[in-house]
Formats: sequence, structure tokens, C-alpha cells
Amino acid sequence: MLRLAFYSLAFICFVASISSQVRAQQLQLKKELPEASEVEIENFYGKIAIFGDRDTDKNVLIDIAFEKNPSDDDVRTFVHKNRAVVIVNPREKKRVDLMIKVPAYSKARIKSRDGEVRISGYFSSCEVTTETGTISTDVPTDNVRYSFLWTSSYPRFLSSVPLEKVKEKAAGKFLIAGRLGEDEREVNKNSERIDRNKSKTIDKDALNVSENPAEELKDKRELRLDFKTARGIVLFNVNPSEVPSDLRERPLTEAAKAIIRSGDSFLMEAIRRVSPRFFGDYAKTLPPRKAEPGLRYSQQGSLESSDKRQAIVKVLDFRGRAISGLEKKDFLVLEDGQQKEIISVEPVTAPMNLVLLLDVSGSVENYIDFIRRTARAFINTMAPKDRIAIVIFNDDVKILSDFTTDRERLFKTLDEFDAGGGTAYYDALAYTLVEILKPTKQNRSAIVVISDGDDNRSFLSFNDLIPSIQESGALIYPLYVPSGLIAFSFQTDPDKAVDPVWTKYMSLTSKAQQEGAKLAEISGGTYYQIKSIEQIQKAYDDIAQQLKSAYSITFRSKLDTSVGKVSPRLRVRVLRDGSFAIVEEVKPVN
Repeated sequence: MLRLAFYSLAFICFVASISSQVRAQQLQLKKELPEASEVEIENFYGKIAIFGDRDTDKNVLIDIAFEKNPSDDDVRTFVHKNRAVVIVNPREKKRVDLMIKVPAYSKARIKSRDGEVRISGYFSSCEVTTETGTISTDVPTDNVRYSFLWTSSYPRFLSSVPLEKVKEKAAGKFLIAGRLGEDEREVNKNSERIDRNKSKTIDKDALNVSENPAEELKDKRELRLDFKTARGIVLFNVNPSEVPSDLRERPLTEAAKAIIRSGDSFLMEAIRRVSPRFFGDYAKTLPPRKAEPGLRYSQQGSLESSDKRQAIVKVLDFRGRAISGLEKKDFLVLEDGQQKEIISVEPVTAPMNLVLLLDVSGSVENYIDFIRRTARAFINTMAPKDRIAIVIFNDDVKILSDFTTDRERLFKTLDEFDAGGGTAYYDALAYTLVEILKPTKQNRSAIVVISDGDDNRSFLSFNDLIPSIQESGALIYPLYVPSGLIAFSFQTDPDKAVDPVWTKYMSLTSKAQQEGAKLAEISGGTYYQIKSIEQIQKAYDDIAQQLKSAYSITFRSKLDTSVGKVSPRLRVRVLRDGSFAIVEEVKPVN
């Protein structure tokens, strides 16, 4: 598999991430371990990452990351015949993380408590036991026997490939067991028998049958995976960063169905992993997908027949404020470090397509009034020619209004919803991209989000969204409002203002803050962390100013750039101190 070429890099990155987390000294041990031998690891004090490397020598390489006071005595290692043992037993309670590289096709036995166990590369077998620790894999799936047992909870797992159904065992245990690759090999065997019977009349070359089938299977050795956990999560070839908030297999929401219909393969795969049965049932009801019509530019097409390009550029100062009033002399366009001729610079005056995405999952008193009031303020702030759509979300999504310039119609729709329920924020963002904005892709578009930034119901993870956001070209402006701040704005009890417990509801989670900033960064928008109700209107005013302060720069170029895509070789600089440019899109000019 091609992805296995990246295992070594992934392992190095994982080592680096652990090292940065514990910020401690490193101790490296090396022990001899002949190929196809065994390694036993016991660590109840931190993470374990093990990598089966086909390119390594016969040594077992152990990196140990200590939280504090590193000591050789904290980790005991010894080798007996073909078996290496690593036991973590620190004299004082402290975190100890292990990163171990072993020769390919070794056998591994691992015991952990609540630390993550990550398995990557090539192994003969892996036995893992944890209590609550997550077990994640990145291994070949050509020939795998697997047994995943939960002893104290219903299974929580994600898999990149379909697995057998969950079976309930005695004493409240649950098992998922089966084999991958077996059916495929049986088909191959049957095909070979048919080919032999027809060998007198059918040309071997026409069948494209290998002269030596064993040669094709020589690297497909059987891998046995035996995982046992009390209440942990099993991630079978799923990136831990792509795990959604809710791992339960559940019926598809309207948002999830729309995402599947969109044909976005990355988003579809993320939904399939969470609810494979419901995904499969719904996919069967859909007609065959047809290629979407679109503009295509060949090497001899209009993209190369013209040397002119038009870039839509937003200019900000270092505080994130839009800068207007710039002229041709204020810009510099570079390709591969070479200055290009700027033909013209004009302010963008075309109306925007704006989606107001409202989180209505809150159950705080007066929450509905707050949402309606802030939504009306947004509508009044935007330019009259801007087309606005309103989408609300809790467990699912609902379109209150499609794109319109009719402000009265928008105001009326704001009286047609109630608040409450879970928060499927990531699904709502994806739905907005594929269902609302995709049909208007040729126009400048933006999404303004009112939420606290937390998600607890989506089929998608935050990382699942990133490619689709970058592909869409839509600007995203997250306004994250702590739910406690909304209730506090209606608070009349003066004692509440000095209540120390109350303050914990007046802030955002660190995860929400990081993701809000990331959304704005990758889309070219701006993140607003709202700390007082008055800041919401200021954010609206700022967004309106930014949307009006874009520039259309026409310049000469020889780059064969896809329509709408921004080449990494293109740079636009602003010749004004304390300012910088963000290129939203680039398109050819005939």
C-alpha cells in the first residue's frame, strides 16, 4: 500500500508531538532483536507508539520521554533469546512515554492503562490490553485476522474498512472479530481455476495473469490483531485527529444525507466510518452520480491563450482590520520571485453571497431572543445588494431562508425556529459548503457563524472539513460567543457578577478557540472571540468593511493555474507598512 511509505514519517511526527507535550529530556536505548521475534511492553504511566519498519536493522530502538527527572532505572529492558521486554516502573509518579521501532513482522504484546497505544507498520501479531486507553492502528489490511473485545462497555470504534457486526457475549462483554482479505483471495483462487480450464482457448497475456502469483503475495503475510479493553476506543486505520465528537452509529441526519449526495469523497468516507450500515442503506437509494458540468481549460485552451490573470485580494493590517483606498502603486505581484506587470487594480463592487449560520442548540434562558436580535443586526449591517441565506443548526440543520436581498423576508424567517438539542456544528459547516454555496461557486461568498464553537453531535471531525473549506474558496468569519455570556447579558442579579463559579461559563473552551482561529486562517476570514455583547455589532461592522475592501488585481502571468485556485508560486505584496494581502481566488482573463 502506498500509504505505508509514509509510516516512518508519521512515526517521527508522533515522537516529536509527544516530546513537545512532555517537554522533557530524552533517553534512547538500543537492544538487539532478531527479525520476526517478540517484544513485550508494559507501560501504565503514559503513551506507547510502536512501529514495524521493513527498512530498519535488527535493533529495537526505544525513545523514552520523561515528564521530569529522567532515570535509567525507571524503564527496565532486557533481551532473552528472541524476546525483548520493556517495563516502565518509575520510582516516583510521573508520565513516561515510549516510542519503539522494531523490525518488520515482529510479534508485539502491549499492556497499558489509560495511555494511548498506537501501532503502525508491519507486524506478525499485536496483542494489546488497556483499561480506557485508545488503541489506534495504521497497518496493511490485505491479510488480517482481528478480535476486538470490550469487557466493560459497548464498543466505541471507527474503522476505515467494514468490519464484522458487534456480538454480545456473556458477562456484558462485546466482541468484533473477523478477517480481512480472505474473500478476495478466494475469488482469486476461483479465477485461477477458471483460467486453467480455459487455458487452451484464452491467451494468458489477454488475461493479464501473473506467471508467479506467489510473487504478488509475498508481502501479504497474515497479521493478527487481538485487542482487549475495558472502556477504550479502537481506531482501525483511522487518524486520531479525524475522530468526531460522537462515535455512536446512528441514523443519518439531513445534513449527513446532503453531504453524501454531494459526492465529496473525503466527507463521505468520514460519515461512512461512523455509521457504515446507515451510510450503505442510504447510498443504495441514490442514482449513479454524474460528472458535474464545469469549465475546463486544456493546455491549448483559453487559459494559455491569454497571459492575463485576475486575483481577488483582501488587504488587512496586523490587527486584522481591512484597508481600503489602495491603488495600483500600492501592490507588487511576484511569481517564482519574479515581479509581474500589474495591468489594473480596482475595488471589488460585486455583491456577496452571505450565509448566516446560527447555533440554536443552546438551552440558556432568553437564548432565542439573543439569536434573533443578533441575526437582525447582521442583516441590517450588510450591504443592501448582498444576498443573504440563513441556516440554523442543533442536532441537524434547517434552511430558514435561501439567498435573497429581501430583508423583510429574512426578518420573518427568524420567528420560525426554537432552540435546544445537541450541536452538530461541523456537519452544519460542511452542509453549508456543499448544499448552499456550491451552486454559487462562481460568486464571492462568505459564512458568518454565531456559536460557542463546541461540537458534540457531528458525524464529521474538524479536520475532515479542512480540504472542503480550502476547495470552496468561501471566507469564514467565526463569532464565538460563550453561552454563559448570553445569559449574563440578561442577568439582573448583581451578586452573579462576582460569583467565581459563574465565570467558568463566561469563556470558550481552548479547543473552540484554536479551531475558530484555524477556520479563519485557512479560509481567509477573521476569527472573533466575543467577550462582551457589544463586541458582536463591532464584529459585524468589521466584516462588512472587510467584504467591501477587496481588490481585483489584473496582472500578466504564464502560470497554468486552475480556475479559482491560487498557485503557491504566486505572491501579492502590499507596499504599505503594517499591512498584508490575502489572495482569495485567481482566474484567467480572456
